[in-house]
Amino acid sequence: MNYFNFTSHSESETMNFASNLASKLHCGDIIILSGDLGSGKTKFTEGFLKNFNLQNEISSPTFTIVNEYKNIDVNIYHFDIYRLEDIDEFYAIGGEEYFSSGICLIEWGELISEILPPEYIKISFEKDENLDNIRYLKVETFGNKFDNIFSD
Repeated sequence: MNYFNFTSHSESETMNFASNLASKLHCGDIIILSGDLGSGKTKFTEGFLKNFNLQNEISSPTFTIVNEYKNIDVNIYHFDIYRLEDIDEFYAIGGEEYFSSGICLIEWGELISEILPPEYIKISFEKDENLDNIRYLKVETFGNKFDNIFSD
């Protein structure tokens, strides 16, 4: 596991960081998004989708568990699994089948950490207690696949 920290000073910086990361990912890649409400996960997702010209399609998956975004190059699946009772519910919606069908962004993905493939990225978001626009992103990579993805 490798990790690094990124400090975002604005929503646009968070979105640019996400768009840049999206440009380096491929079908089968998984990103876990972790953090409190309002910590930047939605802006990150919006920026991620911007790389694929899908930023105007974004909607919160809170009540649908997963939103699917179709692109010519790759499908993107945005999950919010906070409301799932257990891993069995994730299996019941065919969650694992999404892993190999596109790029998965999974909010609260730590809840299913035991069934995640060995290689994925986890981004933990934290708001600054004193400065409204500052977000701290701790980026962790699991497995070797993403070792050099953040080096340039």
